[in-house]
Formats: sequence, C-alpha cells, structure tokens
Amino acid sequence: METEAGPQDRARGRPLKRLALALVSPNSYGMVLALIVVTYVAAVSLTGPRTSPTVVLMQVVTVWFALRTSRARRGTRLVADVILALALLAAIGSVLGADDGAWRGLPVVSALLYFVAPISIIRHLVARPAVDQETILGALAAYLLIGMFFAFTYQGIGAWQDGPFFGPDGEGTMPQILFFSFTTLTTTGYGNLVPVANPGQTFAVTEMLVGQLFLITAFGKLVSAWRPARWGLAPPAAMAGTEAASSPPDDPEET
Repeated sequence: METEAGPQDRARGRPLKRLALALVSPNSYGMVLALIVVTYVAAVSLTGPRTSPTVVLMQVVTVWFALRTSRARRGTRLVADVILALALLAAIGSVLGADDGAWRGLPVVSALLYFVAPISIIRHLVARPAVDQETILGALAAYLLIGMFFAFTYQGIGAWQDGPFFGPDGEGTMPQILFFSFTTLTTTGYGNLVPVANPGQTFAVTEMLVGQLFLITAFGKLVSAWRPARWGLAPPAAMAGTEAASSPPDDPEET
C-alpha cells in the first residue's frame, strides 16, 4: 500500500521533467516565461515592415496568458481587454498601410500591455501561501516583463520626441533598446547607449530603482523562503492542506 508521501517523493526526483511540463502548460507561469522569451527573440531577430505588428500580436498572446495564469481581477481584465483591442487595431492598421501615427503608437500600446501584466502577476504571487516552482517562474516572468515594459516605453518616447533618443547614436534599433533596458534594469550600465534628454533619462533612473528593489525585496524574500523539497510538488493550496492535516491536534487535557 502506497503512503501519502509516495507521490511527493517521486515528484522530488523529477524536477526537470516538471519544469519542462510547466513550460508547455497553459495554466503555468512556465508558459508565460516561454512566451516572453519567444517574443524577445522575435523582437531582436525579425526585420522588415511587418516586424512591429508581429511582435505586438505575440505580446497580446503573452499578456493574455499572464493575466489568465495570475487570475487577474475583473477590473484589471477589463482594462487589459481595452489595451489588447487597441493593440490589435494598431497592428492591423500598420499591416494595412496606415499612416505613421499607427506605427508610432505601437510602442506605446506595447508598453501598456507590459505594464498591466507584471502587476497582476506580482499581486498573485504575494497571495500564494508557499514558495514553490510556480512562484519562482512567476517572479522571473514578472522581472522580464518589467524589462520589456521599459524597453517599449523608450521606443515610444523616441518615436514621439524631437531628436533621436540616444542622441548621436540615433533612435536605436529594437535590439539596442532591449539591450539598454535590461542593462539598466540590472544596473550593469555599460554606458555605450545613453538617453540624451528627458523623459528618457527619468525613466532610465526609474528602471534602475525598480530593478534593484525587485531583486532585493521580491527575489530576496523568495530565496529566503524557498525550500528545494517544494520544487515541483503539489500546488500551494494542496500543500497547505497537507501541512494542516499533518500538524498534531491540540491536547484535550490542556483545555
């Protein structure tokens, strides 16, 4: 007869398999993380006039899965639905040859998409009772979404402001802007690309602060609370029920 600990013991021996399954599960932050990586690769690899609409459509899918997995509140979903609709309209308008306003509006819509998603993920992670595989994957997804949000914010600023965003280095290609965003988020600061005016400089300072605070508070808390035995185990709700069931009952003689 198999004991209750049997399935959990077997789960501990298959962390890589469970991680692989999470990357393709529609109900896991692993899927969201995989979509973020695919969108990043597409943004830095695709070239041609239809690159931006393609990337926006991929962002729509990514954000939809992020909100679904994080169980976003109704108000958040309504706001996101409006932004997703605007993203689709802007992408379709760009493909059909709309004026430059539609093209310049795409980075702004992309930034809005990536602004809503990490907030919903962080709210969901804070409410989780235990640190497990999904918590780690969700935190990584939120961190990458923040970097993408600032990247498309910089692109939007460059599209609307007078003069190139990076001054003598030009407007910056999508790979350059993503590179600048993530080196700023991690405060690596190579210094080869620098915004020459506001509001780009202010957003860069904000990204540095957000990146450091996220690493210190969010990841610091996760690392301190994480236990390797929890990786790949049952969902937190089931774990909480198991822990409650295994705790010794109160001694009736003490009442």
